Amino acid sequence: MNILITTSSFGAADSAPLNRLRKRGFEVVLNPYGRKLIEAEALELIREHDPVGIIAGVEPLTHDVMAAAGQLKVISRAGIGMDSVDVAAAAELGIAVRNTPDAPTQAVAELTLCMILTLLRKVSLSDAGIRRGEWVRPMGNLLAGRTVGLVGCGRVGMRLSALLEPFGCAIIGTDPCPSDSACFPLTPLSELLERSHIVSLHLPYSADVHHLIDAPALARMRSDAILINTSRGGLVDEQALVQALSEERIAGAAIDCYESEPYDGPLRDLPNTLLTGHIGSYAQEARILMEHQAVDNLIEALEIAGAL
Repeated sequence: MNILITTSSFGAADSAPLNRLRKRGFEVVLNPYGRKLIEAEALELIREHDPVGIIAGVEPLTHDVMAAAGQLKVISRAGIGMDSVDVAAAAELGIAVRNTPDAPTQAVAELTLCMILTLLRKVSLSDAGIRRGEWVRPMGNLLAGRTVGLVGCGRVGMRLSALLEPFGCAIIGTDPCPSDSACFPLTPLSELLERSHIVSLHLPYSADVHHLIDAPALARMRSDAILINTSRGGLVDEQALVQALSEERIAGAAIDCYESEPYDGPLRDLPNTLLTGHIGSYAQEARILMEHQAVDNLIEALEIAGAL
């Protein structure tokens, strides 16, 4: 039986998850492109290898892609978000879908904190200036005393709030499905945008929150505010963000996720941005845990389906 691994970096940090699959007798087929697949590439690989299970990243697994697999029983996401998988189509086709919601939490929260501090202290500007041979000492700001607004108070949002607590900043949040576990005030999004010095996005993507941060939302933000997105690119209207940053209507933005990846858009040309290549879960410890959990989920779901 074939297991197709469509995510691009599976096993790079630790070969143990791959070895576990092979010891169970699976033929493991790795992503041959070394990057995120487009739909046509995923379709081609599935038609060629007809896997019983897929360990997936964020490549599009649409109805057509899944329907091309004659014996596919399980899609095991190595990661949190499920927006790249047509979950309704999977259910219709009798394909179980699992994810690993806990493994990347610490890594994404730490990257978010790193981005906040980097923008506040203008670290990138000083670094770039010194590399040009200039002695650049931009005046930044403290995190202490600032208000951080968390848009989404799930696992990552709550973990980030714990990391922020020792800095002495105020934390507020908003969430379409608020939890009783939040230990900070919850407000409407409009109020959060108006009050926050830092707006950090931690929502799963769906059509309901497409371009949640659009031109009117950006217009509500403080002129000294920064926007952080380590969640999903589709939450932000990039054109509106570029305009707001270009006109200095907000102070800056740090972006790890984009609607189109790899990213080559206009945010690259702005000095008040910090851009990373969807590396939220790319901490070695988190990747290893995430990949082991993805294998656990795959094997368990195959056993439930009677395929083992």
